[in-house]
Amino acid sequence: MTPKVIDAHIHVTKFSEMKTEALEYMMTNLFFKENWRKLELMPKFLIDIMVEENVEKAVLINYVAPSVIGFTESVNEFVSNYAKEYPDMLIPFGGIDVKRHTREDIKNILEELYSRYEVKGIKLHPVHQLFYVNQYVDDYGSSKLEQLKVLYEFCEDRGIPVTVHTGTSMFPGARIRYGNPIYLDDVAVDFPRLKIIMAHGGRPIWMSTAFYLLRRHRSNMFLDISGIPPQRLLEYFPRLTEIAHKIIFGSDWPSPGVKGMRKNAELIMQLPIDNEIKDSILYRNFRQLL
Repeated sequence: MTPKVIDAHIHVTKFSEMKTEALEYMMTNLFFKENWRKLELMPKFLIDIMVEENVEKAVLINYVAPSVIGFTESVNEFVSNYAKEYPDMLIPFGGIDVKRHTREDIKNILEELYSRYEVKGIKLHPVHQLFYVNQYVDDYGSSKLEQLKVLYEFCEDRGIPVTVHTGTSMFPGARIRYGNPIYLDDVAVDFPRLKIIMAHGGRPIWMSTAFYLLRRHRSNMFLDISGIPPQRLLEYFPRLTEIAHKIIFGSDWPSPGVKGMRKNAELIMQLPIDNEIKDSILYRNFRQLL
């Protein structure tokens, strides 16, 4: 029987807003190179792919990173409108530029994201947005970002998950030091009811840190395996069965090197682990989380 699949991490956004170097890097994926305009402008194009590949739902990851990637806060209206026609299949995640706004601005923008644009989650990409996810603590002195605390409190109160990029990035201008997942430890401690989705598991240099954090924060931290080659998942997480109930499938499609949502799911199905665990990763864990 073909397994059910929910893809918790695909990139469908305003590609036309991307900086030239970033777009050129994305085009190393030949599917993307040939189809990015259709993917941006025609939601039905994505839906047809999902139906063909038997992907039940997909999270459309959007974030704001004008200086590194080019994305502005217009991506929030974009993803809201994009998902509106297919609410049973497309789940919009939005973003915010926490460094550019005051505390009060942040509250108003988040309220707009939640009420007007009806985003179901927030994406933070510290490697592209150039901040530490715990930069709200006093240790940062004059560089402290109280705005992050406002964001976490807002999402915690409303049960909105926050997906956080961890690990490396090949995009020009990315700053890898911001991707160490250890900084999420403060966030998980200070906001114990916040649903934190750790994207990419610190790939490829902080995987052991990611594993430790997932075991330490048993109730509010989850692992999105997008960007991790599925065939290497057990190499990176040899004790995967201990955290299997916290792992959610994501493909990172159509990023460079990713052949497809279904293709990555099929590689998960080939792993030497129990079918019950495979089903949890591909489908059930995300349904329970969201």
